[in-house]
Amino acid sequence: MRLFAAVLPPADVSRDLAAELAVLRKLPGADGLRWTGRPGWHFTLAFYGEVGEDVVPELSARLERAAHRTPAFELAVRGGGQFGHGRALWAGAAGDLATLRLLAERAEAAARKAGLELGEHRRYKAHLTLARSRDARDLRPYLDALAGFTSRTWTVQELALVRSNLPTSGVPGEQPRYEAVARWPLGGAG
Repeated sequence: MRLFAAVLPPADVSRDLAAELAVLRKLPGADGLRWTGRPGWHFTLAFYGEVGEDVVPELSARLERAAHRTPAFELAVRGGGQFGHGRALWAGAAGDLATLRLLAERAEAAARKAGLELGEHRRYKAHLTLARSRDARDLRPYLDALAGFTSRTWTVQELALVRSNLPTSGVPGEQPRYEAVARWPLGGAG
């Protein structure tokens, strides 16, 4: 199964972000982007790719320990950025980014200790993907519009292991489906 570790924003934060995106989707050229939907919004901590069923228990135990060792922390969705010369538009994060980064490092370490090959380590960049493009494009109008956006601050209280179900219908624009297969409270969470 295709898995990743993530922090999931609360429903009201996703609702506010969706309202902001409704404005962005009216900008010229917005119909040329593939927009992600609310069910898919998350801050990926570590992407694991295909994980065998036999590895999931060990990975889960290590993620549970990582969550237990990490205190709850404050986070908000704020601003935006781009990857790949205009191929991906994302919303950023504000708050206790040091603890978010620590949780990401622990989620990556959990996978390595469980025997997963993750490839090259990259410095963690907190982002929530909003839209993608097949070709490079000027995303400045979207970045300008996102610059003033800040969601309410919430307390991140759990780490989620999420399964990514890729589209199989062949219907253009179909989105992956994501389901949290496990959740663990952070050390300071109730």
